[in-house]
Amino acid sequence: MNKFLKEFKDRGFFYQCTNEEELSYLLNKNKIRAYIGFDCTAESLHVGSLTQIMCLRLLQKYGHQPIVLLGGGTTRIGDPSGKDKTRKILSEKEIKKNSKGIKKILKIFLKSKNNKTKPIFVDNFKWLKNLKYISFLRDIGKHFTINKMLTFESVKTRLEREQSLSYMEFNYMILQAYDFLELNKKQNCSLQIGGSDQWGNIINGVELIKRYSNKQVYGLTTPLITLAGGEKMGKTNDGAVWLDRKFLSPYDYWQFWRNTDDRDVIKFLKFFTDLKIEEINNIKENNINNLKILLANEATKMLHGKIEADNSEKTAKETFSENSSGYSLPSIQIDKKDFNIIDLIILSKLETSKSEIRRLIKGNAVKINNNLVDNEKFIIVQKKLDNNFIKLSIGKKRHLKIKFN
Repeated sequence: MNKFLKEFKDRGFFYQCTNEEELSYLLNKNKIRAYIGFDCTAESLHVGSLTQIMCLRLLQKYGHQPIVLLGGGTTRIGDPSGKDKTRKILSEKEIKKNSKGIKKILKIFLKSKNNKTKPIFVDNFKWLKNLKYISFLRDIGKHFTINKMLTFESVKTRLEREQSLSYMEFNYMILQAYDFLELNKKQNCSLQIGGSDQWGNIINGVELIKRYSNKQVYGLTTPLITLAGGEKMGKTNDGAVWLDRKFLSPYDYWQFWRNTDDRDVIKFLKFFTDLKIEEINNIKENNINNLKILLANEATKMLHGKIEADNSEKTAKETFSENSSGYSLPSIQIDKKDFNIIDLIILSKLETSKSEIRRLIKGNAVKINNNLVDNEKFIIVQKKLDNNFIKLSIGKKRHLKIKFN
């Protein structure tokens, strides 16, 4: 088996392949170009996109060249895969801003020094914006049948749930197939990688290229990553786990990985770190918390650098110490004012529901400067504070330093 495909499987990335034997032969024979697409729906990617990013890193490791498709055009349509409703339509200005932010994140993860493996960034708006409807239907649309399009999971699911699927969204799979055709013609791209929910779209691209150009290309998918508790990867009770430090601090990113469910730790070390697979398989460490710290350090180092990873670990150790003052915690600033504890927590955004905050207080889960708050009418008086700040803690894992101006 090809070495790239072997590690792809060993790390748990492999789900489906259009023709594994032929692809393995091609990868052994040549260095290829492969692409993954990212629609520009937000200014940052979140950890739900990390599986695909790690696939791009793995391609580079074995000398292949990744193509990053930024969906400036398809973002205007919306992929129905895994969606219950039509995607919000964004303005051109918003899409450009999001594209720039996503590209910035990907440049952190991907290496650019080697011209043969450095990522190629393309935007499908470049070719989609000039499509002529009649010509497109005649030249491309003729290769698709409604019968087959209705069998794909992204379409079937929406129809079975009796949730509307717009004609605009229905066309998304044709546009994604056309992207693969364009990349094959202009960049000699021979492989598309995507999540398992993209299988139908990828198959369409492989078949379109075969019919249109009589060339053989391939598709490869990764499994849907869920947490041991069943939640979708990338989402938490507090919202998305963003990769841009503008939306999530390195410390909070480190904490996300440190709080990994025991059942997910080894799997995530394979998915989301550069540790050698043999090293992970031979781990003899019995203390699961040490493995979680290893995961948090490796994942944070990859995105934010070693210094931030080390600082986050140090901050966490300080935070969980009962006599900790929280000097290096993530912080916010507020104007000088006396606050009721409930209002202060809402302002801090650690919680947004007053009823939930009251429940936490009754459950002895709220502390100020490591001291328990057991009264929902507790008032923080700014002039009585030392150093003009407090450490606010909710439970064992959520801590914030609040500075008073």
